[in-house]
Amino acid sequence: MKSIVSAKKKNSRRYGENLWGDANSPFNKRSYRPGQHGQRKAKVTDYGQQLIAKQKLKVYYGNISEKQFRKYYAEAIRRSGDAAENLIGLLESRLDNLVYKSKFVPSVFAARQFVNHGHVTVNGKKVNIPSYIVRVGDVIEVREKSKNLTLVAAAIESQSRECPSYLEVDTKKLTSKYTFVPKFDDVPYAAMMEPNLVIEYYSR
Repeated sequence: MKSIVSAKKKNSRRYGENLWGDANSPFNKRSYRPGQHGQRKAKVTDYGQQLIAKQKLKVYYGNISEKQFRKYYAEAIRRSGDAAENLIGLLESRLDNLVYKSKFVPSVFAARQFVNHGHVTVNGKKVNIPSYIVRVGDVIEVREKSKNLTLVAAAIESQSRECPSYLEVDTKKLTSKYTFVPKFDDVPYAAMMEPNLVIEYYSR
């Protein structure tokens, strides 16, 4: 798992930002893009900016597939209100993301595997689909047999990040209640995200 997470986090260097605010991010040591010409700065077109915004958001939420990400866009524009805000609300409502934001695991990539392996319940029922959309009022819980895992204990004890305002987390019971769908400004992004550019990218 560590090797997978390390490889994924190299994306912080690719996009020139510490995407998750991780103290051990490769970006902290080499704040330029990987590769022979990584330290060169090139001009970026409007399309290029939109593409980068899309890729950053996809990676931040665990390298979501293009097919699935496009479905989120379609749902975001179908709903009433601001499409960019709707997109963020959908992404934040993913089960793997909320497991990560609840600090039950150290990374969103670990959260995906954690959910896949059946360590989590929603309202008392086991859910092993990382993309499962959690509804307001739902309670996420680490299963009893998984509560003593070293991975969980280390994440809970970590002081590197705080749980966001839209989650009520009980660190003793290892439960997390989803209290409201966040707006863009509610999400504690460590790097600049531009969901409006993502909407523009798909709207071309």
